[in-house]
Amino acid sequence: MSNEILINVTPQETRVAVVENGVLQEVYVERSKRRGLVSNIYKGKISRVLPGMQAAFIDIGLERTGFLHQNDLTSSGTDDETSSILVREPPIETLLHEGQEINVQVVKDPIGSKGARLTTRLALPSRHLVLIPESDTIGVSQRIEDEAERERLRSLIHECQSGIIQLAAGHDLKPVKTCSGNDPALSANGFIVRTAAEGVSNEKICKDIDFLNRLWSAISGRFMTTSAPGLLYEDLPLFIRTLRDLVDTETEKVRIDSRESYDKLLDFAHRFIPEFVDRIEHYAGEHPILDLFSVEDEIQKSLGRKVQLKSGGHLIIDQTEAMATIDVNTGAFVGHRNLEETIFKTNLEAAQAIARQLRLRNLGGIIIVDFIDMQDIEHQRQVLRALEKNLERDHSKVNISEVTSLGLVQITRKRTRESLEHILCESCPTCNGRGTVKTAESVCYEIFREILREVRQFDAKKLLVVASQPVVNMLMDEESSSIAELEAFIGRPITFQIETVYEQEQYDIVLL
Repeated sequence: MSNEILINVTPQETRVAVVENGVLQEVYVERSKRRGLVSNIYKGKISRVLPGMQAAFIDIGLERTGFLHQNDLTSSGTDDETSSILVREPPIETLLHEGQEINVQVVKDPIGSKGARLTTRLALPSRHLVLIPESDTIGVSQRIEDEAERERLRSLIHECQSGIIQLAAGHDLKPVKTCSGNDPALSANGFIVRTAAEGVSNEKICKDIDFLNRLWSAISGRFMTTSAPGLLYEDLPLFIRTLRDLVDTETEKVRIDSRESYDKLLDFAHRFIPEFVDRIEHYAGEHPILDLFSVEDEIQKSLGRKVQLKSGGHLIIDQTEAMATIDVNTGAFVGHRNLEETIFKTNLEAAQAIARQLRLRNLGGIIIVDFIDMQDIEHQRQVLRALEKNLERDHSKVNISEVTSLGLVQITRKRTRESLEHILCESCPTCNGRGTVKTAESVCYEIFREILREVRQFDAKKLLVVASQPVVNMLMDEESSSIAELEAFIGRPITFQIETVYEQEQYDIVLL
């Protein structure tokens, strides 16, 4: 599979497009005025402890306080397994109190009306590893399936941490008696090996360990000097995180249209992934970089509810605060053999499209998929397998349930950042996010009821109705007989005035 990453950098925002086999699969957007907060580390102050929710609200210097649940607490100096057992028993009010200062990391950006989700289990990622401070945990990504390679990486981490091997001048690995320095921040840390470390040389892994240990030492030094609330560590900008997190052996090229950012990417690559330097390219073409592979058009399509399938079927995707729903329809596809075969082919094609849309739109949380009902159990299994296979390349953690008794498939996808729609769009001011407005007919009948209410309360010689063009047109045309009857009933004349700036649901009744 040929992959390419396109990076568009402007002073206002950075956009990253991941293209696989010429098809846009993922889009990341980061705006300078509203940068993502995930992985940032803060020194916060507890503003409120809620025993009933076993949670606390932490002031980290943002507009909204962050949310820290008891499950995201860890005890200093213990490993993950032990701490997870310890924090389940004591109530949160015995562990935290208002005004207490605490070091936390953002695991989920603020979404909608919710503040950032926080954890005290800090983690620092690099190209090949994730450092877990003050822990003896050594884990390996489940995506590295070769058991021999997994054991090599575990042993290498142990040896680098214990000082059995260490980087020396000339980049050779030589045995030494001690690890570098006596600083606890440099010796009492655990690591998780990322997928990108598979097959990577001992030298590069040890370089990453050394880099992360020194970074953690620098952050530890800020703990005592920074007053709460304050920022202790800010993650890399999006265009550099792209090189750290998204690039793999299948990535053929990274194109970026900013010369300044290109130079920074090259510097990062020389330091951490020198074998990838030749694949980074400065794009100076006449057309905007995201016009390549029709990326701009695909982004616009991803904001719509309807997704067309090649066969003629389509998906309907709706996002709510609680979940996202995806409905599969045969549409114009009528098949060739029988109904069951038509449904099966549509669902198979939909499974591939759904996997792409989840990544492209960055849909997270609970996702309910309503596939077209299949009677054949084997067809259900094949559709689920197709969905699982197409989601294997997803960077977010995804869980898929079996087909329920109602014929639905439940998916959970880890959500750390807002969806593409939430970043690029806002609720419609006309319908306030409902997606519908009252018909002109409904507004006319509301006006009739309001006129009766006003006449009973106030004494007026005549009434003026100010409304939008469609509503006034209906009142004077289709509802003219109703208006005449109403005038006779209340004994007062009614006149109308069109207000072009009014939305369809807006109107005023003026007493004259």
